[in-house]
Formats: sequence, structure tokens, C-alpha cells
Amino acid sequence: MNEQTAGRRVVTNMSLSIDGRYAGTDPLDMGWVMPYAVTDVARDHLAGLWESATTALLGRVNAEGFLGFWPTVIGGEGVDPRDEGFAKWLVDTDKVVLSSTLHEAPWERTTMVDKPTADVIEDLRAAEGGDILVLSSASVIKALLAADQVDRLAVNVFPIVLGAGPRLFDDGLPAGRWALTHQAAGEHGTLSLIYDRVR
Repeated sequence: MNEQTAGRRVVTNMSLSIDGRYAGTDPLDMGWVMPYAVTDVARDHLAGLWESATTALLGRVNAEGFLGFWPTVIGGEGVDPRDEGFAKWLVDTDKVVLSSTLHEAPWERTTMVDKPTADVIEDLRAAEGGDILVLSSASVIKALLAADQVDRLAVNVFPIVLGAGPRLFDDGLPAGRWALTHQAAGEHGTLSLIYDRVR
């Protein structure tokens, strides 16, 4: 039986290569993602995640990348409506950014927090709201997986082997079962997979 955690769900989203990596040897080079991130499967995947979320949880580095780029998409000529919808959601939603170095948020509707990830999730779960969406912040997702605090695991799998670089799933994670609740395949061999934690 697939039982969701009572209250707010923690939903994580990450793009992976077929050898299980979220980055190559240069973690800031996301060029390998771009041919696949603009496919219908990838865009529909993201739209299905943010529509039920009321909080975005990000690490500092990822926040700087996301919040530096996505607001510029709004109102752009020829922008895919799904991309603009996500950009507007990201600007308008409550954002929590985990950082031990940045204490004042340069973005609207953003709270900076310097606490262990599991403690932050406990606080967010206790508050009212929809899903808590963790957007491609590997360090945050890894900490949540290690604490068994992920309720929904969403991944885009792109048909590329990076050959080197960090992996999302480290040895020593808590054992557990997951139920596949959505799958889609599309252009360039992009796969969208969503798993719910079976508790």
C-alpha cells in the first residue's frame, strides 16, 4: 500500500544522465542538459510538479542560478508558455534558500535559513501549504534522501553518459521501496519518471 506522509509532501526534482550523474566534472556546466530540458516531456514534467507546490526549497548556488535566469523568461518573445508559467510561479511563490554564507535574500518572497536540511523540512511540514518542491539542488536532495524525507522523487533521465562527476544516489541511503506513479518518454530519448515513497 502506498501511503503518503500526512500533511505537506516533499517533492524533489533532478535531471540525471543514464549513468546516474547530475553533473559532469565541472558542476557549473549544465550544457549537457539543455538539448533535453526543452523537450515537451521535460517541460510537461516540470509543469506537473510546480502546480501543486507552494514552497520552493533551494540550496544557495542553485538559487543564484535559478533566480538569476528564470525571471528573465517572463514576457520574452516566443517563450514556451510552460516555461513562462514556471518562471512566474518561481517569482511569486515562497522560497526558502539554505545557506551558511548568505544571510539576506536578494530575491523577493525568500527566506534565508542556516539550519540542517532535515530541520528545515520539519519546520516547513508543520506550516500550512502545498507541496515543498526541491528544484535540482543536489546537496539538499541528498540530505533529504539520507534522512528519508522525500515523499515524491521526480527525475528526468537524459540519454547521455557523462562518465565522471557526482552521482545523486550515494551508498548508505536508507533502504526503502518506491512506487512508479508516472512515466513518459519523448524527443531525443528523454524520460520523465516520478516515484512515490512507499511507507
